[in-house]
Amino acid sequence: MTNHFSRFLFGSFSALLFMGCGATALVSTPIENIDTTPLKIADLTEAEKKNWGHLDLLTDTIPGMSVDKAYAEIIGKRKGQKVIVAVLDSGIDLKHEDLENVLWTNKGEKPGNGKDDDKNGYVDDIHGYNFLGQAYNEQLEAARIVKLKLGDPAMQAKAKAKVEADYAKAVQNKQQYEQILQAVKNADVAVKKELGKTTYTKKEVAGIKTEDQTMQQHVGVLMQMYTFEDSIPEVLKQLKSGIKHFSDQANYNYNVDFDGRKIVGDDPYDINSKGYGNGNPQSLSEDESHGTHVAGIIAAERNNGKGANGVANNVQIMSVRAVPNGDEYDKDIALGIRYAVDNGAKIINGSFGKSFSPNAQWVYDAIKYAAENDVLFVHAAGNDGADLDNPDNPNFPNDQVNNGPEIADNVITVGALDPKYGSELVASYSNYGQINVDVFAPGTDIYSTYPNNTYEYSPGTSMAAPAVAGVAALIRSHYPKLTAPQVKRILMASGLSPKAKVILGGDASKSAPLDKISTSGKMVNAYNALIMAENVKNGKIKL
Repeated sequence: MTNHFSRFLFGSFSALLFMGCGATALVSTPIENIDTTPLKIADLTEAEKKNWGHLDLLTDTIPGMSVDKAYAEIIGKRKGQKVIVAVLDSGIDLKHEDLENVLWTNKGEKPGNGKDDDKNGYVDDIHGYNFLGQAYNEQLEAARIVKLKLGDPAMQAKAKAKVEADYAKAVQNKQQYEQILQAVKNADVAVKKELGKTTYTKKEVAGIKTEDQTMQQHVGVLMQMYTFEDSIPEVLKQLKSGIKHFSDQANYNYNVDFDGRKIVGDDPYDINSKGYGNGNPQSLSEDESHGTHVAGIIAAERNNGKGANGVANNVQIMSVRAVPNGDEYDKDIALGIRYAVDNGAKIINGSFGKSFSPNAQWVYDAIKYAAENDVLFVHAAGNDGADLDNPDNPNFPNDQVNNGPEIADNVITVGALDPKYGSELVASYSNYGQINVDVFAPGTDIYSTYPNNTYEYSPGTSMAAPAVAGVAALIRSHYPKLTAPQVKRILMASGLSPKAKVILGGDASKSAPLDKISTSGKMVNAYNALIMAENVKNGKIKL
């Protein structure tokens, strides 16, 4: 997956690094202005943490999408029609206990016979298709531009500057994380010895009284770590993940000499070089978790007593493996979109993005193809905390060129929310833009499926997009005659509209209301969306 998926994961430690070591008419309660909602002061409970994106702002004072309320008061036991949602992403753990019963199955294909039984151009594509073959680690597009001298001289110069600066930063960050990790390890060992225990609490660390300066330093290190995580084992886990992240950046993503594509066997810059990949979009390893997490947000089997509940209850997930641990190729995305459309998907979730797109037109053409076939494309806004309306901050794929008119009316771009209603509502990492971001949805620390029947929290616009894809699936399931553009407009028009200013990019000196940083000014709300869909169906609202 693209590296800026996970860049924000380690932002919690950034301070330490730099230190050196109008409600709509359809609002779900009679309250006229949601800005009168009291701020939630208490920490989220464990149950709330695992489900906050499904909660109701006015009932729970948590800025979720009112999904549980929608099931309780609108959907009930109604099933609706099956909706195929393509997860255009890294591979998915197709054997996961919370996903195996919600997978799309290509009934025209006989598994494992090495033939293209349904004549769709893809062999043995039972649950989707794998455009990456056995490839996983990849460069970012900027590194490929430098290596292959793609694009015009201006693009090459911009890419070269980015690669050189970000490679140096990755190496520096890796070294700093290693230093912090060693300091925490040393403190952990010393405090365990001091307390005579193998495990300890924050309270016990705070209670250590000593004149020994080295021990005081150890206590200070651990107390600082408790501001980031609730336990030191979790801190150690995050630090190790950070080291791997920055190592991947240095070894693969910004390494101009690395070639992760050679094992695939195609020319990734020739759209006509086809017949590559295979019919098994299963994730290759535990590290390849992104697609599994995204799929669970959309459609993890609801109320089965396991792990997590997806937003949508009548979905078939099509796995299209096209996003490596690095930047996706335009060719794979274009062909992946077309594959999903041709095989029945009504919604495509794209939780990926990149700063350079030398063959963007291939993707634009694929998006137009999806539009012609009434398929909605839901895209993550990206995690750079940047204004996408600024031409210096592109995030491909998008649905317009140079802030011009939309190329098609089937793309909805999603920014991420924190579970904090108020000035910190928009996640510090989330991109924004009145032209380029349509809506916001829950994205920070979302609990969902991970490989090998596990579950984890993960943050990002990558998590906000599938939340919206799930709501879109609910609409298309219960109101199948509504078109993709109508569903997009419902999602944008029916959300909640806080008027207060929110902090942008984590910079307290920069703030704006949602209607100045997104096209709709709204937070997606499933309850309201279903009400509006009913009114559109009955002709009471024209879109």
